[in-house]
Amino acid sequence: MSNAIAADTGLTWKTGSIRPRSCNCGSVLCQLLHERVMSDMSRRMFVGGTAAMMAPFVGLQAAEANPGLPQHAERPTLLTNLRLFDGSGKPARQGVQVLIQGKQIAALPSTAETVEGALVIDCQGKLVMPGLIDTHWHTMLAAIPQTTAMTADLGYLYLAAAQEAQRTLMRGFTSVRDAGGPAFALKRAIDEGMIPGPRIYPSGAMISQTSGHGDFRLRSDIPRAANEPLSQVELTGVAMIADGEAEVLRRVREQLMLGASQIKMLAGGGVASLYDPLDSTQFTEKELRAGVEAAADWNTYVMAHVYTPKGIKRAIKAGVKSIEHGQLADEECVRMMRDEGVWWSLQPFLQDEDSNVYPDAARRESQSRVAQGTVKAYEMAQKHGIKTGWGTDVLFNPKGPATQGKQLAKLTRFYDPLTLLQQATATNGELLALSSERNPYPQPLGRIAPGALADILVADGDPSRNLDFLINPEQNLRLIMKDGKVYKNTL
Repeated sequence: MSNAIAADTGLTWKTGSIRPRSCNCGSVLCQLLHERVMSDMSRRMFVGGTAAMMAPFVGLQAAEANPGLPQHAERPTLLTNLRLFDGSGKPARQGVQVLIQGKQIAALPSTAETVEGALVIDCQGKLVMPGLIDTHWHTMLAAIPQTTAMTADLGYLYLAAAQEAQRTLMRGFTSVRDAGGPAFALKRAIDEGMIPGPRIYPSGAMISQTSGHGDFRLRSDIPRAANEPLSQVELTGVAMIADGEAEVLRRVREQLMLGASQIKMLAGGGVASLYDPLDSTQFTEKELRAGVEAAADWNTYVMAHVYTPKGIKRAIKAGVKSIEHGQLADEECVRMMRDEGVWWSLQPFLQDEDSNVYPDAARRESQSRVAQGTVKAYEMAQKHGIKTGWGTDVLFNPKGPATQGKQLAKLTRFYDPLTLLQQATATNGELLALSSERNPYPQPLGRIAPGALADILVADGDPSRNLDFLINPEQNLRLIMKDGKVYKNTL
């Protein structure tokens, strides 16, 4: 990459990796923000400070594809001399190559075959595996403190999230299911090649009842009159408050209109929020069903944040397809999940050095209860054969995102490494595909097979022994490819 291009894109090239640098006002990311600002102004989504924010962007032209980012190779790419983990959970095998054409994997030829005209990448006998998938990730909220998320201008949130998206991709995560937040514009920027980052399955604003897990208003904001303006959290698209079936329908349909690939509803209390107790059950069954039916009419599904047996059972009866968290589930809940074919999206909430940090004793106590339940949850999920997804749910924690790979690797205390790696690739790809007709990336994900999207990692590691190589991605991930484009190559 030339210095001129690097300066124009706000990126620097180092040892084959794209790394974030300070953004220049003339960069395409800022052009994207200009468009976003203009749109949000007309919709009253920016509150205060708009005049100051507009000044740097005056006179910018429409955004174009970033010339400094990787492009698809004009000829096929052939990965050779490798050990292949294809996402199936089987041990890595040799005697095979990987042929990439455009965005997709075209074939897995044997090592005896040659591909005329292909760009050959010698993988030096290293592990080749699918890109990782995190099915509970908050693209806009992971790496910033809660006070920042609740008070900063939306433009700042996008800048911070774009920087973190680049780091997420450099950790080997090529796809994420966003579990709540205003990620639509960032998704578009990544899809259009303006900035590097994982592909995003956006849920949009989390749907919460009054006093629910997504009600971040201050006590002084209560009560709210019927015609009172939305709160700042609602205006920025982090969460939407809905009470009653009609209001749930409205808010769910709004997120679908904005481009949600699935809907996130908050069906119970949690740890991160200040007011709703962990044991509380939220939304009536009819309210939940209204959201489920609205999503089903758009041929997609609802994922539900919930921990307790009562809340889990209510969500399943209402037709929710994915239980997010659920660490306090009992045996009856888990059997219901199995019988109804409901997914269990679990996270390693173990109250260890990688956990979200809470300053008050009440939330730390709730966190402890969830941590105890996490061990039992992983045991029951395997005992009853529940379809289990893996995610992290790093939230409001600037130090947390860097532990993303570590939080997968440490789960070998519950699973053998190959099964666990399958969960974070092919199994998670199946969970993403629940969005059906609203799936923005309908080709297979999480697998290395003909027809699948070419999301590929080359790593120093042996998944038959452990996944510790994912703890240090900067050192151990030697090549990172997404959509057939190479974003890092230190081979």
